[in-house]
Amino acid sequence: MASHKSALKRIKQTSKRTELNTAHTTRLRHQIRKFRAALKAKDKAAAEALLKPTLTIIDQAVHKSILHPNTAARHKSRLTVAFNSLA
Repeated sequence: MASHKSALKRIKQTSKRTELNTAHTTRLRHQIRKFRAALKAKDKAAAEALLKPTLTIIDQAVHKSILHPNTAARHKSRLTVAFNSLA
């Protein structure tokens, strides 16, 4: 265990950040799963209601450095193409 004051502070900060990052990642994954479930069920109304919030959460994940911008762009593109194929 660390004994310096600064090291103790870093341990606290790291654990707090890890908890927040885990929460954001979980929120992102759950939202994408909900949207994909609506697509799989071919429920256009539910998918339409979930599309915008899903893309917003992906953008927030980029802003919080949880996703790389290119990964986010790929996710958004594929989800939008899948939604458009319902029509």
